[in-house]
Amino acid sequence: MHTDLIQKYNVPVPRYTSYPPANYFRTFSDREYIDAVEQSDKATNNHLSFYFHIPFCKHLCHYCGCNSFPMGRPEVVEEYVKALHKEIDLLLPLIDKQRLIAQIHYGGGSPTALPVHHLRELNEHLLGTFQTIDRPEIAIECHPGYLNANDWTELTESGFNRYSIGVQDFNETVLKNVNRRPSLLPMEEIFSLLRSTHASINLDLLYGLPGQTAESFSETIDRAISLQPDRLVTFSYAHVPWVNKRQLILEKIGLPASEEKERMFAQASERLHRAGYLSIGMDHFVLPQDELNLARTHNQLHRNFQGYCTRRTTAQVYAFGVTGISQLDTAYAQNTKEIDSYIDCINRGTFATAKGTVLNRQEQITKEVIETLMCNYYLNWKELAARLSLSVEEIKAAINYEEERLNDFQDDGLIRFNEDELMVTEMGSPFVRNVAASLDRLMINPTRSFSKPI
Repeated sequence: MHTDLIQKYNVPVPRYTSYPPANYFRTFSDREYIDAVEQSDKATNNHLSFYFHIPFCKHLCHYCGCNSFPMGRPEVVEEYVKALHKEIDLLLPLIDKQRLIAQIHYGGGSPTALPVHHLRELNEHLLGTFQTIDRPEIAIECHPGYLNANDWTELTESGFNRYSIGVQDFNETVLKNVNRRPSLLPMEEIFSLLRSTHASINLDLLYGLPGQTAESFSETIDRAISLQPDRLVTFSYAHVPWVNKRQLILEKIGLPASEEKERMFAQASERLHRAGYLSIGMDHFVLPQDELNLARTHNQLHRNFQGYCTRRTTAQVYAFGVTGISQLDTAYAQNTKEIDSYIDCINRGTFATAKGTVLNRQEQITKEVIETLMCNYYLNWKELAARLSLSVEEIKAAINYEEERLNDFQDDGLIRFNEDELMVTEMGSPFVRNVAASLDRLMINPTRSFSKPI
């Protein structure tokens, strides 16, 4: 990629894992959350997705921007898990029991910092209440530095069928720089065990870390390819020290320049494509038979806070635990980020809602436009209008549609567009966030801070 394009477009823009972005959420009451949950039963998209936030880590990585806490006293961990079960019991009376579970997802923190029996019991609590769609996705983010062979075996017996393994990098010097523990077991042994259960395996990698170069990251990619995961994610490290002061440690070690970081992604992408993987969205790569690729082929890809999904597994998300964000048909609601406050609220028989927003009609339209573009790199205005029961003119009036700005992207080779459609080019894919931001009225005079795309 030309250096001048990086200099022009490598500016802070939202990641758009939600719309509006989470840093636009306001104070949100339990009553507003309950109203949104009750209304969610009536939505066209009626499947259920549940998310558990497990905030504990046995030690903290310097790069992490998640809501993570050092593993507390055993009694605190036990109280937290009990609160998760109580929160489930608060929510269940508000939801129609005829609805089907499409997804259960565990994130953190490090969910696998918990003893596995806790994870199994949480799954059983939900799966004992609702039926599921055919082939539901029961997924967990795994820290391989915490799991021995017995732990992996227990996970396979607890209902999980998708594992996202947080490798980040196979280079142990890089891992040491960021305070990340390497895997306890050889990755080949882990893959063999999980493959025997016909589970789907994701590998999560992170680029832009101190000590990484395009060449060293290519070596990590080559090893990842040799393992043949079903999906592989190359996350771009988001340097946001105003959110997480621990990241300032990485500045002292030294972060790669933007140009070097772009080379990491470009070389990784080239290697993965040569090995038969196909690009999904900004940073995902999948094998051709993966259902995400089939959805992308038909421009039917979706995304939530847990990652990319298909229309088959797309669902409204009901989140449990600290900072968990529920993504309902007309609202977002986020729990408090403090463990003690969360446990206290739940023990008093109330939800722990802290922030959120109810989407007005303009925001609902913008959400559909940006989500469709971010997932599929493509917008067909007539198809979108039919889905929303609006005219093309009404959609373009609701967003920040400016042909002059789009012409600028087109002149730089990042998009192709006409009155009927907009398509992000291969050259433009690293900057799809910039294209999305150009359609966003919130970005006309932004009042929040964001990370850079590269």
